[in-house]
Amino acid sequence: MTPPTASQGAAPSGQPQPDPAQLPVTLTVNGQERTLNLDPRVSLLDTLREHLHLTGTKKGCDHGQCGACTVLLDGQRVLSCLTLAVMHDGQEVTTVEGLGTPDDLHPLQDAFIRHDGYQCGYCTPGQLCSSVGTLDEIARGVPSHVTDDLNDVSFSANELRERLSGNLCRCAAYPNIIAAVSEVHAAQNGAATQEAAQ
Repeated sequence: MTPPTASQGAAPSGQPQPDPAQLPVTLTVNGQERTLNLDPRVSLLDTLREHLHLTGTKKGCDHGQCGACTVLLDGQRVLSCLTLAVMHDGQEVTTVEGLGTPDDLHPLQDAFIRHDGYQCGYCTPGQLCSSVGTLDEIARGVPSHVTDDLNDVSFSANELRERLSGNLCRCAAYPNIIAAVSEVHAAQNGAATQEAAQ
């Protein structure tokens, strides 16, 4: 079979081949609007890590099974390895880099440090983003699988364990993570709720 000639649609010899189709995508990432031209097959995770160089969000399993890639999308928890960036044009993404700074830590970051909830640290960005989302879900009254009364969603260690169960920690820092999140919830909602989580 003879290859097509330039007049038949082939690129002239010596000239670069056209890039695969790319789409413009605008995301507000950690408060900054960013516009990129992306292959529509690129995951949100790869967009954050490879295109925006925000490497706090980790690629663990790349199959949505470990939670290391958890970020907040318009305030909701999402596994960034399972969603395409082009699906979220115009939306707001918060990564661990957007939660706080070394000089001004998010309360959960501070609690994770004090309770040794980070151990090796690989899962910590996803754990932190998931914890932020979890506290917001509970505050909004979003039930989980273990919620007894769908009209009365309350904070408990059982709720935390269920909601954070999609975030794996190979160091098994789970009790420390639960303690850290419980402390932040208690500080935000009154010390009485900390007793309910024990």
